[in-house]
Amino acid sequence: MDLKLKLEQLHQRVVGLKDQINTEEATKNAFVMPFIQILGYDIFNPTEVIPEHICDIGTKKGEKVDYVIRNNNEPILIFECKHWKENADAHNSQLHRYYHVSKARFGVLTNGTVYNFYTDLEKPNIMDEKPFLTIDIEDLKDNSIKILESFTKNEYNLESILDSAEGLKYIKAIRKEFEKEIDNPSDEIVKLLVNRFFDKPLTANRMIAFKEYTKKALTVSINESISDRLKSALNINEKIEKKDEGKASLLIDDNNEAGKIVTTEEELEAFQIVKAILREKIPSNRIAPRDTQSYFGILLDDNNRKPICRLHFNTANKYLETFHKGKDAGEKKQLASLDEIYNYRNELHQTVDNY
Repeated sequence: MDLKLKLEQLHQRVVGLKDQINTEEATKNAFVMPFIQILGYDIFNPTEVIPEHICDIGTKKGEKVDYVIRNNNEPILIFECKHWKENADAHNSQLHRYYHVSKARFGVLTNGTVYNFYTDLEKPNIMDEKPFLTIDIEDLKDNSIKILESFTKNEYNLESILDSAEGLKYIKAIRKEFEKEIDNPSDEIVKLLVNRFFDKPLTANRMIAFKEYTKKALTVSINESISDRLKSALNINEKIEKKDEGKASLLIDDNNEAGKIVTTEEELEAFQIVKAILREKIPSNRIAPRDTQSYFGILLDDNNRKPICRLHFNTANKYLETFHKGKDAGEKKQLASLDEIYNYRNELHQTVDNY
C-alpha cells in the first residue's frame, strides 16, 4: 500500500476519533504512533522507537522527549507531541532545546494532525525556527508526501532530505514574499516593473497610482492563469469522455489495428482478479489494461516499461506471465482456472515493489 493511501486512512481515523481524544497521551497513542508506524518503524521495538527518551539539558536532568526514532542504530528523528487541539506551531521552544542535545538531525513537532519537520540549515546543531516540511493529515499535498517518503525506514536518505529541505525552505520563503507583494506591492517591485516600460520619473502620486495598478495586474494575471488551467482541464475531460463513449474502456496498443483485437470475457474477469490482488498495495487507478493481438497486458501507471503481468489466453492452454524477476525476465505459469491467479499474489506484489 502506498504512503499516500496510508496517510489518507490515518486521516479517516483522526476524523472518527479526535472528539473522543481528551489528553496528550491519548493523542500520541491514537494518532502519532500510527503515523510513525506508517513510516515503517516498529513501534513495539524499544530499540527502534524509543518512548520518553531522556534528554538532559545543562543542569536540568530527567528532561524527556516523547519519541526518538532510530534507523540502522542511529537516531534520526525526535518527536515532541501535543494534544490535537493545540497549535503545532506554538511549542517549538521545547523541541528546540531537545534538538540541541540530541544526535538526531531532524525534529518533529506534532499535534497528531499536523507534523512540522525541522533541521539545522542555518546553524549546525541549532534547530531552525521554521519547519522545512509540514505534513497536514487533513490537507495532504503530493509534493510533501514525496519528501516524507525519504523519512521512511526503507527509503531513508539523509543527503536527499537535506537537499530537499534547503530547497523547500527557500521556496517557501520566496512564495511568502511573493504573496506579500500581491497583497501590497512594495516600492521596489513597482519600480522594477514600471521602469521597464515607463520612462518618466515616478513621483509620489504616480507611485501610489502604479502600486494600485501593479496589485490589480498581478491579481488579474493569477486569476486568468487559474481560469485557463481549469478550462484546459475541463476540455481534456470532455475529450476523454467522448473518446470513452465510442470505445471500450480498455486501452488498445497503438501498434495494432483495433479491429484485429478481441477482448474476451475471461480476460476481463482475470484483469479484475489481478486488480483485486494489487489493490492491497496500490490504488486501482494505477493499474492499467492494454490489450494486444498477442496477449492482454496489465501495466503499472499505463507505462509499457512497467509490465505487471500478461494474460496469454489466445491458445488452447491459458498462461499468466509474471515479471517479479524483472521486466525482461517474464515467467509463464499455466492456469487450470482463473482462480489460480490468486496463487501468484506474492509474485504480483513483488513486481509492483520492484518498480
